[in-house]
Amino acid sequence: MYIKTLTIQGFKSYRDQTAIEPFSPGHNVVVGRNGSGKSNFFAAIRFVLSDAYTSMSKQERQSLLHEGVSTAQTMSAYVEIIFDNSDNRFPTGRETVILRRTIGLKKDEYSLDKKSASKGDVMNLLESAGFSRSNPYYIVPQGRITSLTNAKDHERLALLKEVAGTKVYEQRRVESLKIMEETDAKRSKIAELLSYIATRLEELEGEKDELKEFHNADRERRCLEYALYTRELEEVASNLEQALGL
Repeated sequence: MYIKTLTIQGFKSYRDQTAIEPFSPGHNVVVGRNGSGKSNFFAAIRFVLSDAYTSMSKQERQSLLHEGVSTAQTMSAYVEIIFDNSDNRFPTGRETVILRRTIGLKKDEYSLDKKSASKGDVMNLLESAGFSRSNPYYIVPQGRITSLTNAKDHERLALLKEVAGTKVYEQRRVESLKIMEETDAKRSKIAELLSYIATRLEELEGEKDELKEFHNADRERRCLEYALYTRELEEVASNLEQALGL
């Protein structure tokens, strides 16, 4: 995997669309006078591949847009990187992978292979290929070597984890454990609810039996009342006939 083409437009000192290619799969050297755009060249790569430009204010976004002598204001900028993926470092199954990030004063959009994508999707794809999100070791700015030699042991260990890609899995492990804890808590609540439902069903079953007994007793009562009423009616009718001499 290597960068085949880098296209920049409206980003920092790159006003017009500039396609930089071809890149060698081996080593590439960028040379130029001071102010020729070397730093902005690397900044453009970091703009797409790292977390260096996130959660920016309006002023910070404005600072990324080209500001030249022209009166026309640049409203948006984009950087597009085309990777050679013949080794399938990106698990997409395609020979090339195209990543683009477009930024404006009110927008920050990503695209993957010419299709709109979320930042999370792009970052997950980069991490799957070994690009560290929080510590882009693949770009070594001035002062990084000095800071590494002066770093503490735990800081060097953290960097090694970043380089090896194990920190990503540790973070995923923590996230998975958190999800498992939340799942266990939900299962516990569901178990409590099922226990309450079972207890309530037993109570309702008892109430159903009592209600059934009540209905049976009530039916017997009504039958007895009807029998007594019929008997009394017959006796009254008989007495009435005797009184009338019938």
